[in-house]
Amino acid sequence: MNNYLTKGRIALLVIFSVLIIDQIIKIYIKTHMYWHESIRVTDWFYIYFTENNGMAFGMEIFGKLFLTLFRIIAVTAIGWYLVKIIKQGLKTGYIVCVSLILTGALGNIIDSVFYGVLFNESTHSQIASFMPEGGGYAPLFYGKVVDMFYFPIIDTNWPQWMPFVGGEHFIFFSPIFNLADAAISCGIIALLLFYSKYLNDSYHAIKKS
Repeated sequence: MNNYLTKGRIALLVIFSVLIIDQIIKIYIKTHMYWHESIRVTDWFYIYFTENNGMAFGMEIFGKLFLTLFRIIAVTAIGWYLVKIIKQGLKTGYIVCVSLILTGALGNIIDSVFYGVLFNESTHSQIASFMPEGGGYAPLFYGKVVDMFYFPIIDTNWPQWMPFVGGEHFIFFSPIFNLADAAISCGIIALLLFYSKYLNDSYHAIKKS
């Protein structure tokens, strides 16, 4: 019982701490920067404010409402799974990884569901304000996800002699992302690298329960 409570507390600590930090960063960026404003930190790291309608790292595949509902269903399923693996007493590291994935998805859900109602539009000439008098920029469930971390680690042109791409501009790591995206990515990568065995074990354990 004590082990179950300890693992549960660790999961809650990860969820609440990452979620709060993610939202603080997003709200600060949203209310202090113009859309597509960029702040240079180093040559390979910028704070670049943008927004997207899609999934992690700015991908847009399906309609906005579908993506928001999909996120909500995914978070519900991951939350159910997290409770199950905590009860099964699986390794703390594995639980932390799943908690990171859950938190990342939840962080972007908050943007998608509420930001359209809570903020007005961010533009090149207008910084958004919280709870504006004229109302938000979109209905409930149609908000945009705030992104800000940009790491153009390599920013160059392909050599002229290269076929097809010679002379074209090339940026190595061009996606702009947020802390929630990073939490999802770190959780998934750590699961695959260190806990792939537990993915199979937890599946069979849950199936039996």
